[in-house]
Amino acid sequence: MSANLTIVRSLPPRSVGPSDLERSLYEQFARVGMALASPGRVALVDLLCQGERGVDALALAAGMSLKNASAQLRELRLAGLVESRREGTRVYYRVAEEAVCAFFSDFRNLARRRLAEVDRLVRDSLVAVDDLEPVRRAELLGRLASGEVVVFDVRPREEYEAGHVPGARSVPLEELDARLAGIPRNVEIVAYCRGPYCVLAPQAVAVCRTRGLVARRLEDGFPEWRLAGLPVATGSEAAA
Repeated sequence: MSANLTIVRSLPPRSVGPSDLERSLYEQFARVGMALASPGRVALVDLLCQGERGVDALALAAGMSLKNASAQLRELRLAGLVESRREGTRVYYRVAEEAVCAFFSDFRNLARRRLAEVDRLVRDSLVAVDDLEPVRRAELLGRLASGEVVVFDVRPREEYEAGHVPGARSVPLEELDARLAGIPRNVEIVAYCRGPYCVLAPQAVAVCRTRGLVARRLEDGFPEWRLAGLPVATGSEAAA
């Protein structure tokens, strides 16, 4: 006991407030928060959690100019959230690691729990248009194995090719109407897109139902499927 007291008394007294080390760490932690303190950068992370993409494609998908997208991606790279590679004259970006997408998912879900406006937007724009219970990932996995369901990936085709649920068909939303002709009315369609806050799958489900088809959406999207460690396929639909 006396030896322990001697050791404690020999340590320098702790001043009130954070130490220099803690201040430095807080500054570094804040870089991640500041990197996401922009709607444009949030949108880019969301897109990159679907898969690697070129700067021009990211700019188009995020509704940004090429110059602005490049500047926002640079900020994300400096914060360690994304990485880039060059192929000839083209630059491609990807998330630095899978943990970025896991963090991003928690980040959005926390915002919904704590910010009433986020929850209201989700309920009014997503939940309100879908009166049926979404399909759980485990349920979809089992039904895919038994061939009981048709799965539509309604994201843009390049996102599908970067990674998708095995057995899913690539049906970008703008092609959906033309692809419904051969679907039997007694087969359930499950649609998924970029995640629980993406409007593509609810819109696809609404179109399917207006055509008299049975349709529901997946409970979330492809990034959550991948983060759950479930099987993932890549490449075109013919190769899936």
